[in-house]
Amino acid sequence: MGDHVYKVVEIVGSSTSSTDDAIRSAISRAAETLDHLDWFEVTETRGHIADGQVAHFQVTLKVGFKLGTADES
Repeated sequence: MGDHVYKVVEIVGSSTSSTDDAIRSAISRAAETLDHLDWFEVTETRGHIADGQVAHFQVTLKVGFKLGTADES
C-alpha cells in the first residue's frame, strides 16, 4: 500500500432535528461532488434559537478526501 495525499475542505451542515442529521446531510451532499471521501472532523457546533427553542443545529466539518493518481481508475 502506497502513501496517500489528502485535500481538506470545510463544509457546514444544518438540520432542524439533530447534529447527527446535520453531519449526515453535509457528508451526503459533499459526496455528490467530491470523490474519495475518507474522513471528517467536527470543528464547531452551533445552533439557532427561535421562541426559546432550538430551531436549527449547524455543524462545521473538515472533510478529507484522497487525491487520485494518474494510474488509478
